Amino acid sequence: MNSAIYGDTMNDFLSHPINRRSMLSRCGMGLGALGLTSLLHDEKLLGAANPLAPKQSHFPGRAKSVIWIFVNGGPSHVDTWDYKPALEKMDGKTFEGFDRFTGFFANAVGGLMKSPFQFTPRGQCGKMVSEIFPHLGEHVDKMAFIHSGHTESNNHSPALFMMNCGLPRMGYPCAGAWATYGLGSPSHDLPSFVVMSDPLGRGLPKGHAANWGAGFLPSVYQGTHFRPSGDPIDNLHRPKEQDVSRQRRQLDLLAQLNRHDLNKNPHEEELSARIESFELAYRMQTAAPEALDLAKEPDHLKELYGLNVGKSKHFAAQCMMARRLVERGTRFIQIYSGGMANQRSWDGHSDIKGNHTGFAQETDQPIAGLLTDLAQRGLLDETLVIWAGEFGRLPVAQKSGKPGRDHNPHCFSAWMAGGGVKGGVSYGESDEVGHKAAVDKVHVNDFHATILHLLGLNHKELTYRYGGRDFRLTDVAGKVIAPILA
Repeated sequence: MNSAIYGDTMNDFLSHPINRRSMLSRCGMGLGALGLTSLLHDEKLLGAANPLAPKQSHFPGRAKSVIWIFVNGGPSHVDTWDYKPALEKMDGKTFEGFDRFTGFFANAVGGLMKSPFQFTPRGQCGKMVSEIFPHLGEHVDKMAFIHSGHTESNNHSPALFMMNCGLPRMGYPCAGAWATYGLGSPSHDLPSFVVMSDPLGRGLPKGHAANWGAGFLPSVYQGTHFRPSGDPIDNLHRPKEQDVSRQRRQLDLLAQLNRHDLNKNPHEEELSARIESFELAYRMQTAAPEALDLAKEPDHLKELYGLNVGKSKHFAAQCMMARRLVERGTRFIQIYSGGMANQRSWDGHSDIKGNHTGFAQETDQPIAGLLTDLAQRGLLDETLVIWAGEFGRLPVAQKSGKPGRDHNPHCFSAWMAGGGVKGGVSYGESDEVGHKAAVDKVHVNDFHATILHLLGLNHKELTYRYGGRDFRLTDVAGKVIAPILA
């Protein structure tokens, strides 16, 4: 050994030899430290902390995970869950005092229009349900309906941002990002937040990935988008020319270099997120193919979800995949029904009957199958299932071909099931024709506050310092909808 390198410590060691007992005593501690270092490295606890490590909630939450069926395009509440007999009586009449600029097409406003669908009472609670949901109607005793939702924009993009991020502008963290920021992820090998888009080539929702972005939160909390066809994510499979040990060595070297920079710049959160993203990608190459493989699912479950039914098989696969991900610890999942606007989504400007019938046929059985499957496995109690879009639709007809309905920011319906929610209840009311929220109004901020509460998070305490102020999902408002909590 070179004493010039090791200095006085080496000289002291050479000039003062030690006996065997002292040697074992001193080296024993060193060997223990080496063992501890190895364990910390294996658990990715050496150097930067894992930003997705599970965190303590503010209080015990009933829900551990969320599956949000995002009904993209703006489903008509008066044609799905909010039965309005007054519309039948007033069908075709002029809606006195109506502001024709409420929707998006001011020059196509017609008279009041009854629903083209029959409603019948379902479940022990007797909930009136549209005929387009024959399977979901069997689950109304599990659902808590909200009939007085309202939002701030009649335009898809800002309304989507509002429903996802709490503000009608892009650049803010979405609900899924806030949930994973607040709670971390129970899964070591899979994304904490997964997004699945329309599986039939109808595109992404307006605003695209900004709807599941992390905004000013570290990017590790943004949603991982699963493509609807082919491999759901890039590089899911290890290159054939690279074996496991070689890839592991490369990642270890990369992590060592990144952590060297991180130690110099401990506040560089994006670097910490990048380190974890490389590690997660490596682990996913082993875990994700198994989690996303539906081939081993039994035939009776495939039938339950409608996996073998032509119109619903694509959405059914996504719902079954969501259950498999929840089982394996994924915290937050969004499944978008419908792509871009107009007839490619629940955006029934024309032919509301054909539009909603088609999308209901794609989603009704798969979502019902998901609820049944979760309940049978004992997972529904700890999984919050949400059905909601960005706004509702107007009670008047839109005159464009076959009659449709325009956007309505003043009222929408949504439901939640499982995860600490009461079943068979309805909260809030719209007016007699479903134009505006009238009783116990629910703003989007209230909707978000309730989701976070069910996860064990106080929406007022879940904050992030940015630009000189503390931000939160619910901005400066929001109250928990206590009557729907179990």
